[in-house]
Amino acid sequence: MFLIIGYVIILAASLGTYAVHGSLAALWVPTEYIAIVGLMVGGFVAGNGIKAIKATVGALPSVFKGSPFNRALYVDLLAMLYEVLAKVRKEGLMSIEPDVENPESSALFGKYPSVTADHHVMEFITDYLRMMVGGNLNAFEIENLMDIEIETHHNEAHVAPHVVSKVADSVPAFGIVVAVMGVVNVMGSVGQPPAVLGKMIGGALVGTFLGILISYGFVAPVAGQLEQKVEEGSKIYQCIKVVLLASMNGYAPQVAVEFGRKVLFSTDRPTFKELEEELKNRKG
Repeated sequence: MFLIIGYVIILAASLGTYAVHGSLAALWVPTEYIAIVGLMVGGFVAGNGIKAIKATVGALPSVFKGSPFNRALYVDLLAMLYEVLAKVRKEGLMSIEPDVENPESSALFGKYPSVTADHHVMEFITDYLRMMVGGNLNAFEIENLMDIEIETHHNEAHVAPHVVSKVADSVPAFGIVVAVMGVVNVMGSVGQPPAVLGKMIGGALVGTFLGILISYGFVAPVAGQLEQKVEEGSKIYQCIKVVLLASMNGYAPQVAVEFGRKVLFSTDRPTFKELEEELKNRKG
């Protein structure tokens, strides 16, 4: 939503102010638009492998959607982890084995559809609960493994914003390429009247204008949005990690989920009393 609003402001600030003293028709040079877009797409394809291309194309629609990582989701997550750990504390680790092995049919996990909808998050939770049930790894070993997995996930998620950022950096240069081609065309027409040459030179300069506008006004904001979404998407794994490790180190479920609450961003973090009341209500 804010991306569209930003685009409108950018167009109003650039084309709107230009229209006050100039003709917008002078900026309409279709061949230069086609050339710049073609160069941009060609550079994107040439500079990336199939995995990076798929990851980037798949991530682009997310910039037009709101973030699913909000306070309501984290309340559900912490409540779910509390219920799992409370069951472990009361009935033993083996009591959650059926839930871990078949999370889709688990009555416990089924209470929290907002969390189970993200299969990556559920895989992360169930994998480490399975290791806890197995009892073959200590907290230090699991923490090290969690850190490596989170780092791997973080690196994979950063592919799309990195690629889009590189494309944004290249577009001004493509604009210069198009402008130079226009100047070359002008130099081959030096015998034309000044009015004709002036129009041709103006058309050539449109390439530079387009390259800079598209880069910093349209492509770079997409890279920024993707970067923010990556950071938001990584926080949930850190929260799960802290809660499970606190439980493995002997803390009570109520204290373990408080550890997880503390690592959340302030804008998404429920207060201590909010979480406590929510857990009491759900338990009741």
